Amino acid sequence: MVIGGQAVLLYGEPRLTKDIDITLGLGIEGLEKVMQIVEKISLRILVDNPEQFIKKTMVLPVIDDKTGIRVDFIFSYSQYEKQAIARAVEVKFDRTGVKFATLEDVIIHKIIAGRARDIEDIKAILLKNPYDGNYIRDWLKKFDIALNENFSILFQKIEREIK
Repeated sequence: MVIGGQAVLLYGEPRLTKDIDITLGLGIEGLEKVMQIVEKISLRILVDNPEQFIKKTMVLPVIDDKTGIRVDFIFSYSQYEKQAIARAVEVKFDRTGVKFATLEDVIIHKIIAGRARDIEDIKAILLKNPYDGNYIRDWLKKFDIALNENFSILFQKIEREIK
């Protein structure tokens, strides 16, 4: 499922993004399968010890040397990720379907990332689209508890700012 800047292009403002972020819905136990796919489609791994890097970051960064496009494969297997992947929407490119995170799940991912660029992306998405605020708030409350964070408060602040 595509998340990050590419998904923002689907729901928000056009902007430059230099990579593609893909949540796999797999834990590190799926690394061998992902490595086979990476090799088959001729992507170059950007780290020396992929398994160690993934254990630390849950990300496998690769690049397509022909196009210069970087792809970050994100390993995750939480209940939230499973649900987000099940909710993903298919977008057709010619005859190929690509799963993108729903608008709400893009917002949740961006709230958790929390960088200034992510907050601006969230505002642009919310201003242009109807959204299920209850779904977002419910998951953010769960993440607040699990991670001892204040994602819910940040989302409330963003909603106030755009009204």
